[in-house]
Amino acid sequence: MDQSNEIPTSEPHSLGIDTGFTTRDALRAAALRHPQREAYVHGERRINYAQLEAASKGAGSLLMESGVKVGDVVAILLPSGVDYAIWYLACLRIGAIATGVNRRLAEPEQRSIISRTMPRVSIVMEPNDAPFGLECGHLITSEAFESAYLRPLAEEPTINESTVACIVWTSGTTGEPKGAVYDHARLEAISRNIGDLTADADRRLVSLPFAHVGYMTRVWDEIAHGTTLVMTGEPWSPSETLRLLRDESITVGTGVPTQWELVLAHPDLALTDCSHLRLCGIGGSAVSPDLIRRMRFALACPVMNRYTSTEAGVSTGTEIGDPDEVVAETVGKPASEVELRLVDGDGDDVEPGAVGEILLRSPMVMIGYWQDPSLTSSVLEADGWLRTGDLARRDESGNLRIVGRLKEMYIRGGYNVYPAEIENVLSKHPQIGRVAIVPAPAAVLGEIGVAFIVPSDAANPPTLEALRSWLKNKLADYKAPERIVIMNELPLTSMLKVDKKTLTELAKAKEE
Repeated sequence: MDQSNEIPTSEPHSLGIDTGFTTRDALRAAALRHPQREAYVHGERRINYAQLEAASKGAGSLLMESGVKVGDVVAILLPSGVDYAIWYLACLRIGAIATGVNRRLAEPEQRSIISRTMPRVSIVMEPNDAPFGLECGHLITSEAFESAYLRPLAEEPTINESTVACIVWTSGTTGEPKGAVYDHARLEAISRNIGDLTADADRRLVSLPFAHVGYMTRVWDEIAHGTTLVMTGEPWSPSETLRLLRDESITVGTGVPTQWELVLAHPDLALTDCSHLRLCGIGGSAVSPDLIRRMRFALACPVMNRYTSTEAGVSTGTEIGDPDEVVAETVGKPASEVELRLVDGDGDDVEPGAVGEILLRSPMVMIGYWQDPSLTSSVLEADGWLRTGDLARRDESGNLRIVGRLKEMYIRGGYNVYPAEIENVLSKHPQIGRVAIVPAPAAVLGEIGVAFIVPSDAANPPTLEALRSWLKNKLADYKAPERIVIMNELPLTSMLKVDKKTLTELAKAKEE
């Protein structure tokens, strides 16, 4: 299956990438440097770097025997875990293009991914895990895993840093999932720009699915630093998280605000030794300074906030030592190799302090969208600038403050309103645990804001009047929401982000 004419082209050397290495080389070096160090821990299962190197060779051998050549797509339809990691690395070492399929996506979304990639081989636990018929290509099931991992790999194909490595899919909240394409050079560049979030011999606790950009594009970084990835179970629970923090000597904890709130509220926290933690990462939605303060106090480590996207690789981040307000209210400064502009609707740079769309250029930005040159050209300009669709302003210290998405912006009575800006202010209200703002149609004003609130105390939810009073003198009056909806929890996408599409539909339905 020759798909070379369907893959977006890249010019990595024009972006300063000249490593000559691939992920295969990085894994080989890691296995030689620290063969007995654990690479992955998931439940009772543990695998060290020497075993990971050997198993990925064996899996690669079976893929090649199954007809996979350089440039062929292999779909990984596995739960996050050790087997997913082995097959992903097997793809990378033989020049196959790995596409992870998040099993939390709806079946039509999964079918869309499979039909557009037409994999040569699909990796599944059971045959009925691939409900897409012949579109999935040859199936390798879990029955073959153990013997595959023991196979020799006599000869590996020639690949280089420009060989396409993976397709990472967006969560599809605004339509069909979009597939961002990365090569080995971009994975290495991401490793160069991670900064303080990774240190040698870290033990990192992770809960996001492996099909997420946070794993698919960071695998080089983890290998290069000899990181041990410790995975939480499904469904995620705060009690298990605390147990793993203690028993696995976790040095880096990661999670979304909801998860950290549940961890801090759990009675086992006071009995848990978290002294190995050197930092915690947070992101995914608006964060209150109070949450950052409580995390720093309870976990006794710095907290960092990051901004990126499926298409960007690495973008910006706060730094160790930044004040709580900076971590909560900004996403920090650009990474070392990231160029960043804020532009208006005409593509011109905005004045200092003004809101503009974020444009990024770096060696980490995706090559393009899989098999979609038109969509690629709509976000990736010829000179390498990526249009993110995110709106932000820079503060006087150079930190980036996200105010919303272009697609989420609504117009109330002729004024542009950015939901994230309102969410950031409301998240500091003592009665609010989580908040999301979406528009609803209105006869006179065109659109109004609806606030979906998860109270910090279910028995004492805030009123609309309390919200509007809180916003007074903090934001313009037209930005205050006109309606409030109290919820037990906010709906989340497959990537654990707030599902604004569902909330917008709810707001519209309540208006009708």
